Amino acid sequence: MIRPNARVEVIPNLPPDLERLRELAYNLWWTWDHDAITMFRRLDRDLWDGTDHNPVWMLGLIRQRQLDEISKDKAYMAMLERVYERYQAYMNSKSTWYHRNVGESAQPYIAYFSPEFGLTESLRSYSGGLGVLSGDHIKSASDLGVPMVGVGIIYQEGYFHQYLNADGWQQESYPINDFPNLPLTLMRDAQGNPIKISVQFPGRRVVAQIWRVQVGRVPVILLDTNVLENEPRDRDVTDRLYGGDNDMRIRQEFLLGVGGVRALDALGMRPLICHMNEGHSAFLGLERIRVLMKEQGLSFQEAKEIVRAGTVFTTHTSVPAGLHRFSFETIDAYLGHFYRDFGISHDEFMNLGRERLPDGHEVFAMTVLALNLSSYTNGVAQLHGVVSRRMFHWMYPQVPENEVPISSITNGIHIMSWISSDMATLFDRYLNPEWRENPTNPKAWADVDRVPDAELWRTHERRRERLVAFARRRLHRQLESRGAPASEILKADEVLNPDALTIGFARRFATYKRATLLFKDAERLKRILNDPERPVQLIFAGKAHPNDNPGKDLIRTITHFSSQPEFRHSIVFLENYDMVIARYLVQGCDVWLNTPRRPREASATSGMKGVYNGGLNASILDGWWAEAYDPTVGWAIGAGEEYGNDDEQDRIEAQALYNILENDIIPLFYERDRSGLPREWIARVKTAIQVLGPSFSTHRMVQEYADQFYLPARDRYLALTSPNTDRGKALVKWLNNVRSQWPAVAVSAVEAPDGAQVKVGAEIHVKTWVELGELTPDDVTVEVFHGPIDTDGNIISGEAVPMQYTGEYDNTRYRFDAPVVYHTSGARGIAVRVLPHHDDLASPIGTGLIHWAP
Repeated sequence: MIRPNARVEVIPNLPPDLERLRELAYNLWWTWDHDAITMFRRLDRDLWDGTDHNPVWMLGLIRQRQLDEISKDKAYMAMLERVYERYQAYMNSKSTWYHRNVGESAQPYIAYFSPEFGLTESLRSYSGGLGVLSGDHIKSASDLGVPMVGVGIIYQEGYFHQYLNADGWQQESYPINDFPNLPLTLMRDAQGNPIKISVQFPGRRVVAQIWRVQVGRVPVILLDTNVLENEPRDRDVTDRLYGGDNDMRIRQEFLLGVGGVRALDALGMRPLICHMNEGHSAFLGLERIRVLMKEQGLSFQEAKEIVRAGTVFTTHTSVPAGLHRFSFETIDAYLGHFYRDFGISHDEFMNLGRERLPDGHEVFAMTVLALNLSSYTNGVAQLHGVVSRRMFHWMYPQVPENEVPISSITNGIHIMSWISSDMATLFDRYLNPEWRENPTNPKAWADVDRVPDAELWRTHERRRERLVAFARRRLHRQLESRGAPASEILKADEVLNPDALTIGFARRFATYKRATLLFKDAERLKRILNDPERPVQLIFAGKAHPNDNPGKDLIRTITHFSSQPEFRHSIVFLENYDMVIARYLVQGCDVWLNTPRRPREASATSGMKGVYNGGLNASILDGWWAEAYDPTVGWAIGAGEEYGNDDEQDRIEAQALYNILENDIIPLFYERDRSGLPREWIARVKTAIQVLGPSFSTHRMVQEYADQFYLPARDRYLALTSPNTDRGKALVKWLNNVRSQWPAVAVSAVEAPDGAQVKVGAEIHVKTWVELGELTPDDVTVEVFHGPIDTDGNIISGEAVPMQYTGEYDNTRYRFDAPVVYHTSGARGIAVRVLPHHDDLASPIGTGLIHWAP
């Protein structure tokens, strides 16, 4: 191995008239502007595809003579001028959603932390749904003008490249990411030296440099430990996404959380709010506490309460097995210096993330840490919010499950990143222009009915034809790489039918997603796919985690079916699922199939992408589809049942899927009028776009995060810290006093019409007397909690009604009253409870202080 004496960076030598291409190439705004994509593709289509659509690399490979010729091409230069003018207008706009509704911000104050970002296929720092969601979140934040910065890790090898052997078993390779040829900028100081931060690992200091990728108006900073100062084992920390053992995982998550906060500081971008996209970055809360204690002279409790005020946490996990957990010994090794600096005990520190497993073993859970250090927490779909509250009810045992402080904000997609240029052009022709800028407005989609059926159908048919052509090319390449016989490779050009009903299934190959549910009855499936009058075809794609052999076995099962003579023309598995394959699939499939085992799907967004491209969904009622489904916009497999027996569930739901295909989907698709159009199918497509279009974009999602979380968190954080931290200190002083007095709080009496019959709409009055010790009525909230009663006599789905202090006081007791009105009939229960109250308290339930009337 020969080490260089010096390093130089060679950059493209662009003619002056083409210099603007460099600026455009380094801002991923181009990834969602169809004209910009066309502009880069026109430089050299083969190079464009060969570089994974990476304009930075392409500009370095293209011949100088070719560049000179392009600079003299008037048509190309006119296109460059148009694209650049639109880019400049975008970057300098003062009329974004945030600017209009909130105002201007001098610099980003929201830091969005994620272990992966799916921004574009050539930047392979993503594995799947979580990363693509993160990328779409950043893109919509840019479009909306939200003052945000992304924080993550840049991986030298990224996620693995998938290929299958002759038996269909998944293999993995790890191509190296060449950072200088990616749209990345190494952050440097005024002297031109790389800006670096360091973190403390057991017995050693680890250094990371900082790269930036610009995504429209939003910068994303990415940490990289592959620097000479580090030992080889620490240079490898940023090698692979989700690679390595538990020790590698904690090093990556420590770097992301602690190192990410330090990187923002080093760049002069200290945020007010940190948003943790999943629990990987939860250590950031500890670093923010440490900094506040050091700089402001605060106690641990004071700093913790202030940090909680400015922290948002989104959980994507639906099953306990998906949580990241570490042993206390591992936490001691990496974070022992934190609790010593905090001046708290070992147990107090471990309590921040303590989780007791069913076997009695205790661990440190990142999600628990994130919940304890956040004031705003959500799941990623309405049903996922329910599941999350059930999962973490143990942390809030004194409140009903529906009051566990985890709300929901349903995921969405960045429409312009996923809609085909053909469909976008069609929408531009007939829809209100707001569909691009303000897709949350139902009026933007109302004019879908104006789109002629024939134009909508032909547009979608073109995308299906392109999907089939793409799938054939990919299959040809796959067979070649496996060393298949020439005769078999030639037959790749015969698979699939550009006119047939095309069903897509593409996602991570985890067993709960049940990719092989359609194969439960092979003979029935054979009849469905091979009907000569009404053919159906299936296209699969997806990766299993390298350590997930059951997931790999699902892939092998599908490839074995696809090699059988009865299925070889109608079933295809596309290797190495990435954003390119995803776009072709969601833009060209007629039906998007999703078959998770309810309720394990947190959200899923691929089906949303299909909607905006004229596709329809057939799915288990899980994730986003549980709230989106309506019989007029797609199909539900089952009715939302949850089973105790997996085999029984698979058998029942496979039959339901076959019935839907045979009785609903296939007949509707092939029912054509005299002009050859499936009018009823097209009507359902239009309804889906009209009904779902306003609700499932990341524009809507980011606006909800801003309205519900970012802006309240900003105001609360500033209230506790500006012009100084006195108000934050006062809150903690008050909270400590309430905790010390809480044992004296009690509900001593309740007066309510027990056993009485009450008519719907009638008002009853509830009175209670509360003992508060040395506290005052201003320190508490007293509530009537009422709702239906279950068979065990417990209140379910209760509603809390605040009670008012009447001013009556008899030595130690205060009287509170409240009216209660019932709007439906049935058995109802009434209970009274006391919670702490303070204007600066984000969630009284989060304090763990609550008294119920005995």
